[in-house]
Amino acid sequence: MIYFDCFDATELRREYPLGQAFVDKFRSLSRDALWQEQNARFMKLLARAWGMAFYRRLWGAHGIEVGDIRSLADIGKLPTFGKQELMASIAAAPPLGDFHGRDSYAPGSAPPLVMHTTSGTTGTPQPLFFGPRGREIQNLLLARAYLLQGMGEGDIVHSVYGHGLINGGHFVREAVLHWTPAIFMSAGTGVETRSARQVEILRDFGASVIVGFADYIKKLAEVAREQGLDPARDFRVRMISGHLGRESRAQMSELWGGAQVYDWYGVGDTGPIAAEGPDQAGLYLMEDAQYVEILDVDSGAAVADGQAGDLVVTTLFKDDIYPLIRFNTHDLTLIETDRSALGLQLKRMRGFLGRSDNMVKLRGINIFPQALGPILEALPGFTGEFICEVQRDAQGREEMTVLIETRAGESADSQAARELLRARLGVEVQVGFRAPGALAPLTGIETRQKPVRLIDKRA
Repeated sequence: MIYFDCFDATELRREYPLGQAFVDKFRSLSRDALWQEQNARFMKLLARAWGMAFYRRLWGAHGIEVGDIRSLADIGKLPTFGKQELMASIAAAPPLGDFHGRDSYAPGSAPPLVMHTTSGTTGTPQPLFFGPRGREIQNLLLARAYLLQGMGEGDIVHSVYGHGLINGGHFVREAVLHWTPAIFMSAGTGVETRSARQVEILRDFGASVIVGFADYIKKLAEVAREQGLDPARDFRVRMISGHLGRESRAQMSELWGGAQVYDWYGVGDTGPIAAEGPDQAGLYLMEDAQYVEILDVDSGAAVADGQAGDLVVTTLFKDDIYPLIRFNTHDLTLIETDRSALGLQLKRMRGFLGRSDNMVKLRGINIFPQALGPILEALPGFTGEFICEVQRDAQGREEMTVLIETRAGESADSQAARELLRARLGVEVQVGFRAPGALAPLTGIETRQKPVRLIDKRA
């Protein structure tokens, strides 16, 4: 059995429509009908999971037995899990752990295994596993997002996602090549193709779409200006689709000459979970493929729509390799409460608001390092690059220093920066200024898909 024996592309498009067929389906499908579809996929996923040692151990430790979960309505009875449990599985059964589920197939009947890793932003990189069918549905879902946002025939797509073992660049390339009519250019990170060369490629090949993480896409605009180029005049970029988090859409658009900017969200284990549409009013959850819960960070109880909490996801289509049931991403978001301007019968989420496991509590105030970027945009000459350092002094008092790149370098106005951060955060922090590019060795902006924004020295 090889990769392409494991799925039928026409059947996948019927099950998970994209393009206009996606819009048509979710304008007409009732919430009840959607729940029935989710439930059928969940029960198939559940049956696969019971055949795996990882889930039998996880659920058995909480007293869950076969038959206790009779439908999707019972999902709250199951425990959540996260990277900690996955890394423990690898430690107990190296090198792949027992959560991929490939060994639950009869000898000779398992599908081929696709393996990548996470980026390791919050620790040791974690192996990621995919079966061919699950992999192609994941690819299709990202293409669904891109097509909804306006990518199409004639577009030349410049990708700054990383490659190597990391999943991101590979799966984005597969999504565009397999499921859209666009032309794809895999530029990669600044290490794979240096930033100055990327700017030349964007200009010379007439790229119309850039995809990647917001931090590096902003940096490329700065590099273009350093080379005497005007992103509005010298480039054809009309669309940017990436991961905005709490970054300013308006600033990103202005940097690239008025390009339309779209957000989407997913993690390596799950593939795409939600994406903005042309209304740019929240990210539409792909509820036919992902069942999302928003849970209180401390208690684990479900929160009401409009309240922020940890995003916990069950990936309904991963029933071949590495089933994922109640995976806690530790990413914070909330469910929007207003109606969809597009008329889609899908819930929408706010987008990435920070990480609950990367939060710093400073004198009773919760600070999310990723949230500082939009605040710092008010500072004159801010390049977009910063990093937070947290340490504990001899008296046990925790302090945070925010290192900030500005065009004025170390001569920038530190008092104005401290007052700005105190007013917006509600707590005093220290600041330090650096020249453009000086923080790159700490943030990894040239080498990583997601730059580091916190150095925790408390240990």
